[in-house]
Formats: sequence, structure tokens, C-alpha cells
Amino acid sequence: MSAVNYTKITSAVFLLTGIPGQEDILNLWISIPFCLMYVISIVGNSVILFIIKTDPSLHEPMYIFLSMLAVTDLGLSISTIQTTLGIFLFNSREISLDACFAQLFFVHLFECTESSVLLLMAFDRFIAICNPRRYVSILTLPRIGKMGLVCVLRGVTVMLPFPILLQQFQYCPSNVLSHCYCINQDVMKMACSDSRISRIYGLSVALLTDGLDSLLIFFSYVMILKTVLSITSQAEGLRALNTCVSHLCAILLFYTPMIGLSLLHRFGEGSSPLRQTLLGYISLLVPPLINPLVYSVKSKHLRAKILRVFVR
Repeated sequence: MSAVNYTKITSAVFLLTGIPGQEDILNLWISIPFCLMYVISIVGNSVILFIIKTDPSLHEPMYIFLSMLAVTDLGLSISTIQTTLGIFLFNSREISLDACFAQLFFVHLFECTESSVLLLMAFDRFIAICNPRRYVSILTLPRIGKMGLVCVLRGVTVMLPFPILLQQFQYCPSNVLSHCYCINQDVMKMACSDSRISRIYGLSVALLTDGLDSLLIFFSYVMILKTVLSITSQAEGLRALNTCVSHLCAILLFYTPMIGLSLLHRFGEGSSPLRQTLLGYISLLVPPLINPLVYSVKSKHLRAKILRVFVR
């Protein structure tokens, strides 16, 4: 009985991690670039949302999907900014169980939703290149709205069991997490009770959401490449592929660190803690930071609208 009480008392909070082994030395200096990255991410995505919302000429499927991507990037940044900057600015490492479970729900929700949005953007490019005559009739505004709603509902449905399952566990006295924010794979390692059901569910969700989305995106680009190769004019084919460059960058920025981090948590028990931490920062900060910059540079129409607003 005393052991159970001790476990419950010591697991009242988790301890988040900044840079392993360098917490007292580097925190103040690292807080500066972290603050800048968060500011650029939030301002960049907010500007894109504002421009698309206020300019009727941008109310097209491609830009509406881009606004969905900006919303998910904003949500991902806002859901982690408090704990990340709290560690580096104030050395505040403690987080309660309830706050940790709430944070991991929103982090995984926005990651799942972003994966769905990237799939919708691949579908948009597939229709625009492979069936351009029906592009407007297929991707109508009401249909796009329903697609976005389905993405959010899917994320809520599959991610809500995570905090519910984690609340049933008892946690060991060793309660130091690997990142500056809570994620399901990391919290499960702290459980002393049997977590096989949660692990199986987590793996199933990863395969049926991110895994399935990435597979469908791959098939979409196979069909796009097949269509482009069948175009007789090389200039037209390159022009068609050029419209996919921003989306391909967003896919690589999102899936590469996320898949690497997931594999390290599940199969890399002997891996360096610093490697896990760095991958966590990359998957957290890089996509919301780079996506608005890439789309602003590659889209001449969007770039012109943004420059016009700032010039005024």
C-alpha cells in the first residue's frame, strides 16, 4: 500500500527536459533563437491566414488548403510554446499529469490534422494536373469545408483515447520526460503498470493516420509524375511540377523528423537522449517555421499580396 501511495505522490508531476546535460549552461542563450522561431512561426502563419481571408482572389482551393495548413501549424506552435519557453527562460520543468495529458492530446491532434491536410493538398495537386477540366467542379468551397471538418473529426476521434488510457496507469518515481513537451510515446515509458494496450493502440493509430496518409500521398505523386511524363511539351511538364515544389517541401519537413522520432521512441532504446531531443525540436519547430516562408517564396501571387500589404 505504501508503495502505491509513493508512486502516486511522486508521479503528481512530470519533469520536462531542455537540452540533456546542459540545462544550467545553455538555457539562457538557447531561449533567444527559440523565441525568434516561435515569433516567426506565429506571425508568418497569421499573415498568410489574414491575406487569404481578406483577399477574394485567393479564395481558391490551393490557398484554402494552405490556410488549413497554417491553422494546424499555429495550433502546434501555441500548444507547446508555454512549456518550451518556460524551460529555457525560467527553468520551469514541472508539469502536472492533467496538463501533460491535455498537451499531448493537442500536440497529436494538430499533427494528425496536419497529416490529413497534406493529403488534401496532394489531392488538390493531383486533380489540378491530372484532371484540370474538372478541377473547379470537384473542389468546390462547400466540399472543401466538409473535407476540413472530416480531418478535424478524425483527429479528435483517434487522439482522444490517448489521455483517457494514460490516466489509468500508475507511474514510476522516475518521471523525467525526454522532451520539452508531452507526447504519448514518451509518457508511456513512465508507466509502471502494463501499457501494452496503449502501445498497440498508439502503433495502430500511427499506421492508420500518418502511415496511410503518406502512402496515399506517394500514390498521388506517382500518378502526377505519370501524367507529367505523358505531356509532350517539356516546358508545360516542368511548369506543372513546379506547382508541387512547396507541397513536397512541406511533406519532407513534416514526415521525416516525425517518423524518425517515432522510430527512436519505439525501437531505439539505446539511442542518445540528445538525438531524441533534437528530433523532437525539429518536428516541433521546423514545419511551422519553414512552411509559410516556402509558400510565400514559391507562390508569386501570394508573395505579391503580402508585399502589397506591407508596402501600404
